[in-house]
Amino acid sequence: MIKSVAIQGIIGSFHHIVSQNYFSKDIHILECLTFDRAVESLLNEETDAVIMAIENSIVGSIIPNYALIDHGNLHIVGEHYLDIQHNLMALPNQSISDIKEVYSHPMALLQCKEFFKKHPHIKLVEDKDTAEVAERIHKKQLKGIAAIASKLAAQLFELEILAPSIQTIKDNETRFVIVKRENHEIPLDEINKASLKFDVDHKRGSLAAILNVMSDCKLNLTKIQSLPKMETPWKYAFFVDVTFDTYSDYEKAKSIMKIMAQDFKVLGEYKKAKV
Repeated sequence: MIKSVAIQGIIGSFHHIVSQNYFSKDIHILECLTFDRAVESLLNEETDAVIMAIENSIVGSIIPNYALIDHGNLHIVGEHYLDIQHNLMALPNQSISDIKEVYSHPMALLQCKEFFKKHPHIKLVEDKDTAEVAERIHKKQLKGIAAIASKLAAQLFELEILAPSIQTIKDNETRFVIVKRENHEIPLDEINKASLKFDVDHKRGSLAAILNVMSDCKLNLTKIQSLPKMETPWKYAFFVDVTFDTYSDYEKAKSIMKIMAQDFKVLGEYKKAKV
């Protein structure tokens, strides 16, 4: 049973919202300013699980997090999709014209750059966490400074939303994974998604042969991501997500891929979330 979970960020962050949606509002939250620290807490058994953003519908994969899961020999046991709405917020009784600087996570700034082109007087400054900036503005009563964060952060830190949903693309979703030290969370007949990692030979058709196995065994490839192998220049590991209707189809594909691929590894077997 999960009693504690590590998140990147603080209360009011999008990771915090996922923890409330996926688990419950009374679960113990360990706030971490980096994903490395969150994973370290899991490996040291300070926490029972970690929530990690793994990809965004606008900017793509968060590649370092794949490596953290792999190198820690951790397991994805679930996933959650969250609609990301970025809101510009500051202390009450200010307008956008009063704002001189906005501090936020680089990802949030990137997703909102078209909005800030319309307000060139605002200086954009990269920071560690969206909600942490909101908290800082509240604690230090910083006027002329704004944050980009969730509505929950505005409520928690008594800030006023100057402009809602300022992200360039309004349909903005992030996929989060739930990571633990052990694998299976649910019965085999409920598992319909898996995250895998493997290498292939530098030979023509090597990757295509693996992909054909997936197709022949009725697996649906929903994600493929390459990651350089630091110890072997110009060689790559592949991280893939597959979905399937029956576990037996997946099990058959897995047994074949173990033979055909190099360093084949299951990163997680779980139930796919609704998008």
